[in-house]
Amino acid sequence: MPFKNSVIALLFVFVSIQVSYAQSVDDYAVPKTEWGQPDLQGVWNFNSETPLQRPEEFGDREFLTAEEIQQARIDREQSRAEADAKEAEPNVNPEAPPVAESSGGYNNFWFERAAIGENVRTSLITHPRNGRLPERVEGSLVHTANLGPDVPGERPVRAIFGGIAKDGPEDRGLSERCLIGFNAGPPLSGGGYNANIQIVQSKTHAVILTEMVHDARIVPLDDSGSLDDNIRLWTGDSRGYYEGDALVVVTKNFSELLPSFSRFGTAKDKVLTERFTRVDYSTINYDWTLEDPSTFTDRISATLPLTKVAGQLYEYGCHEGNYGMENILRGERMSEMRAAADD
Repeated sequence: MPFKNSVIALLFVFVSIQVSYAQSVDDYAVPKTEWGQPDLQGVWNFNSETPLQRPEEFGDREFLTAEEIQQARIDREQSRAEADAKEAEPNVNPEAPPVAESSGGYNNFWFERAAIGENVRTSLITHPRNGRLPERVEGSLVHTANLGPDVPGERPVRAIFGGIAKDGPEDRGLSERCLIGFNAGPPLSGGGYNANIQIVQSKTHAVILTEMVHDARIVPLDDSGSLDDNIRLWTGDSRGYYEGDALVVVTKNFSELLPSFSRFGTAKDKVLTERFTRVDYSTINYDWTLEDPSTFTDRISATLPLTKVAGQLYEYGCHEGNYGMENILRGERMSEMRAAADD
């Protein structure tokens, strides 16, 4: 009975929160800028522990139950505690050779393992209906490079992480070269750390500044001066307009040296539509739809909340592309010299 009562209490709290949230959204009057546009300005966090793709056991179910939300909190805290405990273990034999093939990345302290706001969805993807990436077009590229040992491949490396060799910077992933961030998109994809953006508005433009690799997308609020199709950019050519209380941003002209999404395809034919809709003081609903007929057989749509933070962005010091890259290449040359000497 105690368990049953606690579940009923959780359900009551969950429903109360949802009703209260719906009422706050319905009653909320979106503030306006001096030009009469919805005011989206500020620093917003887009981190999320909700998976991009829906685990198959949920089928077409979009939302977690109260019990599943509570269990997710317990699992998250347990995972964090286990990671902290493992990192705190003393090295009983500091002279022993390392067992792992890699020195690893960042320690547990730096990772944002939970969203600021509650997200009760089973997946960020809302279309296709099963919450999973659609089938890929036959023959579209799959980029296998990832964190870990190098994998066979050809230049240019379009993968975000990892690489195919260490003969030059062109053999390393795009994020390793500090060309793009691994979570900043577009589209934004929560996870990792530094999952923040700052939005600045003027009468004729909106600026979306991502913290990771500190890239600023300057979005004109008209179609004048759209880029010619042969001009390609890492974050594409964005044009925006206001639709009610939403800022709609349509982005084309992505570089074909990028994957279309995740590890798949190229971004040459990708068109991304983003909607930033302020629904209360501390929340913007961020919805995006990606269409790429060269890579996927269907469109991809997803949603996640952006949560207002009382802070500011700081310059993101991406050192993999300078100090790190120099040492990666130097280390590989030293390994080659030692191998040649052993022969």
